[in-house]
Amino acid sequence: MIPREANPTFLNSFLDYSITILNKSPNTIKEYNYDIANFLKFIELNTNPTKEVDLSEIDISNMDISKIKDIKLEDIHRYISYMATILKSSASTRARKVSALRVFFNYLSNKSKLIDTNPAQNLETPKIGKRIPKYLSLDESMQLLDVTHDENNRNNLRDYAIITLFLNCGMRLSELVNIDITDINFNDCKLNVIGKGNKERTIYLNKACLNAINDYLKVRQTKTLKTDSRKALFLSERRERISNRTVQTIVKNELRKAGLDINKYSVHKLRHTAATLMYQYGNVDIRALQELLGHESISTTEIYTHVDNSQVRNAVESNPLANFK
Repeated sequence: MIPREANPTFLNSFLDYSITILNKSPNTIKEYNYDIANFLKFIELNTNPTKEVDLSEIDISNMDISKIKDIKLEDIHRYISYMATILKSSASTRARKVSALRVFFNYLSNKSKLIDTNPAQNLETPKIGKRIPKYLSLDESMQLLDVTHDENNRNNLRDYAIITLFLNCGMRLSELVNIDITDINFNDCKLNVIGKGNKERTIYLNKACLNAINDYLKVRQTKTLKTDSRKALFLSERRERISNRTVQTIVKNELRKAGLDINKYSVHKLRHTAATLMYQYGNVDIRALQELLGHESISTTEIYTHVDNSQVRNAVESNPLANFK
């Protein structure tokens, strides 16, 4: 829930614009609110020094737009530096906040005309080093599926369906928890999900996914469901739509049961695993993989073309000079 009463009016106006015009997802709106509010608290701290040094405790609810008009690019750079040196924020976190500030100041200067100049117009994004994604091997993936099919777990069919969808479809956590039964077309073996930026895409379901979903639906409770959860595919013990945290707990428990490192692997690593296995074993075209994962940029998908060290080793070994003495 966004604490609108803690925001200055111009921040709430920006959030309304992002919801109604930019059609941003609820998660993006929450991120915008958190990132921009923190920036405004930093500005408040530096323009009206107090004994309070914890940004979370600084009140910005009555901040006047005149204070925003005085912000310069140097002030934003100082905030990004504060994040890097004091808060120890990663480059990816800083990049996310820079993106939010760009959209925010563009709204203030070009849309609402609340300020005359845009201090973030020439704001650059911190460079993010490319990392090879962590993922489960094929054997580890099958091991995880095996332990999840534990009949001693009364929710084993639900949990097995969740793990199966993650490992086969590479969907995001938010996409999985928001699946409604009506989103699934059993005849055409596909389902529609809402991804980042409220973009809808189609995910095709293989035999393993369809079997897992159908097995779960046979035992899915239909009585005493809350009105807003009746359509939800995956339900919690409380007979309501399953939450992100519950799914994360399920995955962590099953990873632990499979003897896998829960500090190394997570829900998002299962998405990496699905993409990697499809690329390594399925000869999937990179463009098809991009469509399946819902990546806006092909460069994001390309990280999966560099994860198999055995392919690199084979390339070197296949060099015609490999056996030259």
